[in-house]
Amino acid sequence: MTTFADQALEEQIAQWRAYVRRRQGLHGPDVEELEGHLRDQLAALTEAGLTGDEAFLVAVKRMGNLDALSREFASEHSERLWKQLVMAPDADDQANTSYSEMLVVLGLAVAAALAVKVPALFGIPLNPDDDLPRFYVRNACLFVFPLLTFYFVWKRGLNFVSALWLALPFAAGAVFANIYPFHTRGDTEFLTALHLPIALWLAVGFAYARGRWFADGGRMNFVRFSGEWVIYYVLIALGGGVLTSFTFMMFRAIGMNPAWFVAAWLLPCGAAGAVIIGSWLVDAKQSVIENMAPVLTRLFTPLFTVLLLAFLATMAWTGSPINVKREVLIGFDLLLVLVVGLVLYAASARDPQAPPDFFDGLQLLLVVSALVVDGVALAAIAARISEFGFTPNRVAALGENLILLINLAWSAWLYACFLRHRGSFAALERWQIAYLPVYSIWAALVVIAFPPIFGYR
Repeated sequence: MTTFADQALEEQIAQWRAYVRRRQGLHGPDVEELEGHLRDQLAALTEAGLTGDEAFLVAVKRMGNLDALSREFASEHSERLWKQLVMAPDADDQANTSYSEMLVVLGLAVAAALAVKVPALFGIPLNPDDDLPRFYVRNACLFVFPLLTFYFVWKRGLNFVSALWLALPFAAGAVFANIYPFHTRGDTEFLTALHLPIALWLAVGFAYARGRWFADGGRMNFVRFSGEWVIYYVLIALGGGVLTSFTFMMFRAIGMNPAWFVAAWLLPCGAAGAVIIGSWLVDAKQSVIENMAPVLTRLFTPLFTVLLLAFLATMAWTGSPINVKREVLIGFDLLLVLVVGLVLYAASARDPQAPPDFFDGLQLLLVVSALVVDGVALAAIAARISEFGFTPNRVAALGENLILLINLAWSAWLYACFLRHRGSFAALERWQIAYLPVYSIWAALVVIAFPPIFGYR
């Protein structure tokens, strides 16, 4: 049965089709081909949760990236499209849906905040006067990620069987994070706490992509979501820092010290709840407004390129080797992961059909610089292992740097082929998103295998 919303969408498509014919004089197969592209975009966007009017607005904008005619249509009709977006005929239904979703999100955010305090009921208090208990360090992501996955399961309308499969990684993560007899402040416990979120983030991605990880650009959409989520979370954290400062100011003005409340309740509960709120904000706004991650990529790519080149030049000039300590290795790995992220978000914002330009050459320079830094770090780790033997930290760093080396090396090759007009940019994008599960698989291996291999030390 055809609904009013379907009829309205068909009227919009008919108006777009008439506009194409009128402006360009296209007929028959040419118009049908363009309309087929438009309908493919609409199908993907409505499956992602957008309404018909929202999907039409975004689809026309995306068609504008491929066809100057559609860009002209979007420009001429932008006011009408925007009014339809915010004042759709079924505005009451949309408002009710948004209200229901907001209640679900707020409920999950409160649940995540309270989940942090549940262990205290079993004798595992979060004492602000002591160091953070080891239990909380290992299980931090398990307080939030299952609830975030539930939100996407609900939002995407996944069935019970799919939800059950998605619950298995979290159950396994909870087992391996708590069943091993870790030594106090041991390296394997630290590695578990560091790698478990990386492994479980893939499960969140499957829920976000509606279980279609290998179809409809699901992996790249999740990459975009992850980058935007980091930005939103940092912004929320900055706002939380302001809130904390005012909390101290006001209560100290009346002679009270709120440190116990801030440390035991405000910070941990706020940090957990912000994961849900930030995800909702990104998912609600993504594909409707311009994302921030690609914009920041344009800004920071040249800065990080200069940083890496300056580091390599200084190291070559002074002859100083890399100091292979745990904190240093983590810092270098984060830097290299950030470089991979810059490449990913540059790919997500780029038209794959556009010819190479200056920014593509800059991206290649960034990747090659990171590749050299990774090689230097690997040499330092190998020398350390040769001299002092294997430790959990060194083996973990060795594996992660090898994984990054493969990713960066092949990315550099694909970028070089593209710049020389011997390959397509789409090949680079496919490589990047196909390689993503490797990081989660390695992280899961560290969580599961490293503690018993290294005697839980």
